[in-house]
Amino acid sequence: MVARRFARGASTVVLLIGMGPVPAAEAGPGEAGFAEPTEGVLVPAGTGAAGEPVAGAEGELAEGEAEEQDIEEQEVDVEELERRIELLAEELERLRSGEPENQVTIDQARALGLAPSAAATYEIDSGVSIAGYGEALYENYASDKTTQFDYLRAILYAGYRFNDKFLFNSEIEVEHAKEIFVEFAYVDYLATPNFGLRAGMLLIPMGLVNEFHEPTVFIGAERPVTENKIIPTTWRENGGGVYGAFDNVAFRAYVVNGFNGSAFSSSGLRGGRQKGGKAKANDMAFTGRLDITPTPGVFFGASFYTGGSGQGDIVDDNGRNYGVRTSIFDVHAQAQVRGFDFRALYAQAGLDDTSMLNQVLGLEGTKGVAEKMQGGYVQLGYDVLSQAPGAGGVGLTPYLRLEKVDTHTALAAGFTRDPGKNNRYTTFGIELKPIPNIVLKVDHMWVSNAVDSGVNQFNVNVGYAF
Repeated sequence: MVARRFARGASTVVLLIGMGPVPAAEAGPGEAGFAEPTEGVLVPAGTGAAGEPVAGAEGELAEGEAEEQDIEEQEVDVEELERRIELLAEELERLRSGEPENQVTIDQARALGLAPSAAATYEIDSGVSIAGYGEALYENYASDKTTQFDYLRAILYAGYRFNDKFLFNSEIEVEHAKEIFVEFAYVDYLATPNFGLRAGMLLIPMGLVNEFHEPTVFIGAERPVTENKIIPTTWRENGGGVYGAFDNVAFRAYVVNGFNGSAFSSSGLRGGRQKGGKAKANDMAFTGRLDITPTPGVFFGASFYTGGSGQGDIVDDNGRNYGVRTSIFDVHAQAQVRGFDFRALYAQAGLDDTSMLNQVLGLEGTKGVAEKMQGGYVQLGYDVLSQAPGAGGVGLTPYLRLEKVDTHTALAAGFTRDPGKNNRYTTFGIELKPIPNIVLKVDHMWVSNAVDSGVNQFNVNVGYAF
């Protein structure tokens, strides 16, 4: 383009000024475009003795200026056309590569209460979005328990963006290759860029895994035990509430149906999830979360849940109804910086009316539901290829998780603690990500307690997300 402009400009100059006073070979005065000399100076033809232009020269000059203006206008038109072609090519490349219209970062997805793939609906301006994940798990036990290989989950995220304010998002799960569940399904109203309303089947906003449970997101072939028995991942209930993020602070607060306490056990709260299907709602609950992200990849916060779990089913002989209030809180932190991945969580649950609950359920001795449960873990991994220039995006992360869970921390009078419910878990493994969307995790978990009833296990997990 520069060379073309220079050539055109040079031609214009030649037309206008004749390239100086040197005549062609054997040309004399009055020839080769020169007039007679005036006081020893050659002047271009078409000028008078004093070098002033004659009438014919004025016309030629005007024509040259007009031609130069036409050329400049044509160049502007060509530049605009080239710019539009470049924009069109970029748009075609984006559509061909599947690149989203509005990129949502991992931190932004977390502020919405979603794992990266689950946020696909937020990346489009309108229409349908499809994403998903899946994982297969091999478990080999150091006991007579049968080794199993389970296609644990195959997930499809389906969403629809109605306009810039309303959207629908859902997670449909096939579990164990045969059971179909709805993990979440809700409608969002995005009131402002920082605040929204949400209603439907919602993920309870607790812990580090419940909302962020894609296999490419959490480390380990299996989810932490604390986030299975104390925070019963994947935990979802029907309800509604608000969410938002301002600067580096994100929050969510929902009202949902409560647990079904009649399904609690000495092993924890997991059985009390109602999963949105014809959920008993005599007792409701309130749950919320607050996270602070001081820098990308680092966040810490706390979450809570409190509500009745009796659902009108825990009644004594006099007809008195017991609410079985259940309260859970956790504090958590995560940092992913320069290849290091650090995560830590502590959770505690407290239950009221456990004496009556156990009586109605017919539980005695060490089989009773505890009035206090707790658990926590610390986990550290390091991607050994993160600082290698030639790694090409491949990740290789050895990791170690230290965890302690006790679902019999305290019981009502007349019940006995079971030391087999107080376990330590040590998990060591390695995670390979050939690309960010595919993961292979291999680890070994050692389980110990005071009565030596823990069962060690070897695990292999293959997962994907898109």
